Amino acid sequence: MKKLISVLLALVMVLALAACGQSAAPAASSSQPAAEEKADAPADAAPAEEASSDEVHIGIITGSVSQSEDDRRGAEAFQAMYGEDMVKLAIYPDNFTEELETTIQTIVNMSDDPQMKAIIVNQAVPGTTEAFRQIKERRPDILCIAGESHEDLPEIGSAADLVCNNDFVARGYLIIRTAHELGCDTFVHISFPRHMSYETMSRRVAIMKAACEEFGMKFVLETAPDPTTDVGVAGAQAYILEKVPEWVEKYGTNAAYFCTNDAHTEPLLKQLLEYGGYFIEADLPSPTMGYPGALGIDLTAEAGDYAKILAKVESAIVEKGGAGKFGTWAYSYGYTVSAGLAQHALNVINGESELLDIDDISKAYEVFSPGAAWNGSNYTNAETGVKADNTFLVYQDTYIMGDPGHYMGSTSVEVPEEYFTVK
Repeated sequence: MKKLISVLLALVMVLALAACGQSAAPAASSSQPAAEEKADAPADAAPAEEASSDEVHIGIITGSVSQSEDDRRGAEAFQAMYGEDMVKLAIYPDNFTEELETTIQTIVNMSDDPQMKAIIVNQAVPGTTEAFRQIKERRPDILCIAGESHEDLPEIGSAADLVCNNDFVARGYLIIRTAHELGCDTFVHISFPRHMSYETMSRRVAIMKAACEEFGMKFVLETAPDPTTDVGVAGAQAYILEKVPEWVEKYGTNAAYFCTNDAHTEPLLKQLLEYGGYFIEADLPSPTMGYPGALGIDLTAEAGDYAKILAKVESAIVEKGGAGKFGTWAYSYGYTVSAGLAQHALNVINGESELLDIDDISKAYEVFSPGAAWNGSNYTNAETGVKADNTFLVYQDTYIMGDPGHYMGSTSVEVPEEYFTVK
């Protein structure tokens, strides 16, 4: 009897296990299609151009409004076009030379976002190269793009996927040529040691000096305080306000002036309008670079509309007697670079453009500068004579304000070959 009971109990356990196996099998089988459906979902998703904004994020890092307003406004314009979910913005410190680690970390932090596909830094201040190297170590899939690098171009080009700077070679010649055409006999270059340590600016100075010799003009170097030092922006601007009357008395009213720092531009323009002199274009040209403050005009109503901005600035210049003496680019360089490089990155990500195609870069710039003439070329290393595949120098035609104003045709002028190796 005990043996029979044991057999019956064993049979019951076997039947119970079989029942459990049958009930578990459907559960396993029903979960498999669900897993396969999830894996296949991307194939059924919208195409790249219709992808939701959280699938592709683009980061733009610029200086503050006080240091480089146009750069920041361009980033904001791109964000306004595509939305805050897709476009992420950040600001590096005003005193970036003293806060190098903070600058680097601000850029690197963008790569923490798993959807981040491109990071643009404009202006690419010291620390950008190191930040890009760190990003590439952790996220090689992210496009690292530098606009207007302060670091040596071969150095940042070794870490960035793409570098775009203003054409300091061609412009070094063309700015002097334009000043000569307007009747200037002297060219005054205003800067400070930090900027003169940059290859882009030191080479441009050498080119400007050589061009002045060609056109029979006097070339002068003047030094002003660096706004990133303890003197700050206010102190640097006060110095310019004080010195311009002395310079005009010394060099005459047929002298053209140029400064390498954005913060110096407004007080320089203000005093030149008051005391006399010429201003061909800013280091990073724009009708909003220094002009609104110098002229005391409000451009709030015209914000983002550069045709209206230029017309209002030009009208104020003429009213103050500056017709034919003050110039700019019709569209802001800093604005165009921030927004244009971000647009180019998006075009590349969407498979619509090639990263290292100058025509595709120009196409993206033109979205934010319709009708403007651009020119440019690959950067040539003055030491080796080698052209860099991923580094481009670009510039826009110079517009001289007047009644009426006019373009100088700078983008169609052939710069003599020897200037590309001046150093």
